[in-house]
Amino acid sequence: MIAKTLNNPQKIQISDIVEQAERAGQMVSQIRSRLLAPDTIKRPPVFSIPQLANLCGIDKGQVSYRIGKGDLPSGHMNEKGSRREFSLHDVRVWVQHYRAANQRPEGGRAVTIAVGNFKGGVSKTTTAMVLAQGLSLRGHKVLAVDADPQGSLTTLFGIMPDTEVTEDQTIAPLVHGETTSIRSAIQSTYWPGVDLVAASSSLFSAEFVLPSRQLKDPAFQFWDVLNLGFEDIRDDYDIIIIDTPPSLSYVTINAFMAADALIVPLPPNALDFASSAQFWSLFSDLASNLVESAGITKTFDFIHVLLARVDSADLASDVVRSWIIATYGEKVLPVEIPKTAVTSSSSAEFGTVYDINRYDGSMKTYARARDAYDRVNDLIEVSIRNSWTSQLNEGI
Repeated sequence: MIAKTLNNPQKIQISDIVEQAERAGQMVSQIRSRLLAPDTIKRPPVFSIPQLANLCGIDKGQVSYRIGKGDLPSGHMNEKGSRREFSLHDVRVWVQHYRAANQRPEGGRAVTIAVGNFKGGVSKTTTAMVLAQGLSLRGHKVLAVDADPQGSLTTLFGIMPDTEVTEDQTIAPLVHGETTSIRSAIQSTYWPGVDLVAASSSLFSAEFVLPSRQLKDPAFQFWDVLNLGFEDIRDDYDIIIIDTPPSLSYVTINAFMAADALIVPLPPNALDFASSAQFWSLFSDLASNLVESAGITKTFDFIHVLLARVDSADLASDVVRSWIIATYGEKVLPVEIPKTAVTSSSSAEFGTVYDINRYDGSMKTYARARDAYDRVNDLIEVSIRNSWTSQLNEGI
């Protein structure tokens, strides 16, 4: 049958593509209904006493003592009555109590982080998601903004971009000039501590709307739309994380110009390394032109390059790793995200390592993946705290 099709190719009509799109959408919906909860709503994980103690930086005995004292959430016994479990909401209360010194200081505002790379398949969206989840587990209130018309980050939150997202729930009203604040687009998610501005394919229109507005109004600054849209919510969140499109688009430019910091996931292989060189070249040219033509200034508190999808069995990755370190120096985070069965499995199930309540495979493999992401979040949190310190010093 396949050989016959290849030998006698049929012309493909637009109607065929429409049917193909419908079949693809139906398949995604079927997969989603099988992999997510029966009511198609994702559920946050629950936590044991040892896990809670680890997140709070205390020993298990201290957890038992505080449960007895009754001044922090006491959790609940599981269905079997064999162990005490804590909801994510409970955990955040505990963590905010024990890690009070690490929380946003009075007078500090949200630190905005754009996760970007002009190449797909480099773990950009996964990185944005695990940052949102991991930082919320450290007690922070996070706003995740999906600026990619493909809506992959939105999908990780258990929301189907083209069937469950209205244009008003995206950054589109900002782009079209229908509002000056992102607030009305924000929705809560299954993960306490993380809110979302979703995305859908309607965002592709931004690439026509923004330059059109610029042509009609020379005073309009197309690159500043997101930045201004965040202004009145920066006191409501500790961190804003933007997942950007895998291209130098008008939306990507907006995300970078709104950001206080950039995180660039980069697998250690030759093609991705070459793509990253183009990433920096194009962005530097653009930024330089904006600075020169518009007379604006732009600084970043930090830029981190994250080695992602690292295959320990790939000998060539050692060579590329040396190129990356030689090129980006101290910008390279001293931790690598391994390519493991855990990350592949969780991605296939519209989730991350933080969504896993119980892993059926090797616990050693799971621990390696989870520990890597935990270390990344620890390092990013340090950079965020430094940003808050800078904010306060600049305000004096």
